[in-house]
Amino acid sequence: MSLVARHLEENGISTVVIGAARDIVEHCGVSRMLFVDFPLGNPCGEPYDTEMQQQILEMSLTLLETASAPQTTVEAGLTWSMGEAWKETVFTEEQPWLSGEGYDKWIKKKELYKKLRAEGKI
Repeated sequence: MSLVARHLEENGISTVVIGAARDIVEHCGVSRMLFVDFPLGNPCGEPYDTEMQQQILEMSLTLLETASAPQTTVEAGLTWSMGEAWKETVFTEEQPWLSGEGYDKWIKKKELYKKLRAEGKI
């Protein structure tokens, strides 16, 4: 989505990315981002909470109107009603959704990435 937003911006269409993966979205260099600290897949709010969803949409439209500098990020300041336990499975070394061969492949790719990065190849 971030790359699409950059393409649209380069062609004169203003955009706001509503996102949860702040580091990734900011790394892509989007013009405007509304950061929502929610589980991935839920940038527009909790399911069935139309009030929250409307609030997020209003915040993003306000950001579209008021951003005064390139690469502006605004934090929504909202909290996930079920707490932050979801972060424990996302921000860990383990990948609980992988097992067996999938996990082994992930470890090999991770080691290759570290090696290439240490060698300055990426």
